[in-house]
Amino acid sequence: MPVDHQGEVDQLMADYRRSREQLVAVQRGMAAIRETATSHDELVTVTVGPRGTLIDLVIDEQAYRRLRPSELAELIVRTTDVAVAGATKRMHEQLAPVLPADADPEAVLSGRADVSESELAQEPERPVRKSREDDSFENRNWLSDGSHT
Repeated sequence: MPVDHQGEVDQLMADYRRSREQLVAVQRGMAAIRETATSHDELVTVTVGPRGTLIDLVIDEQAYRRLRPSELAELIVRTTDVAVAGATKRMHEQLAPVLPADADPEAVLSGRADVSESELAQEPERPVRKSREDDSFENRNWLSDGSHT
């Protein structure tokens, strides 16, 4: 009984194309995220992009009269935090449909999707240095060990 390898390849390619199209759509959606927040007193309006990057900042003229510089700075930071939280939530919503059910969107976005908290806490192992007698001529680093004189 002959096996239809071409059919299998065609199916794999179709699956790949669908996955790639879905990934492109998710990336476009994430890149388009803009989140705006306005302070409770409407003196500050902040717009951030998908990674919380400040895109726009509008300060009402009244803010300079009503607030000290340190208060205005604090209001800008608090309002930015609200906008960033909204953008992060929208990033999670964009990413969630393409992730496995048990995947954490925050872990994926932070680059630690396949690394556990315990692995992050561990110090990396340092290679054990061989003794000088074990170094062959080819393995010597003449620039760092002072043996090049």
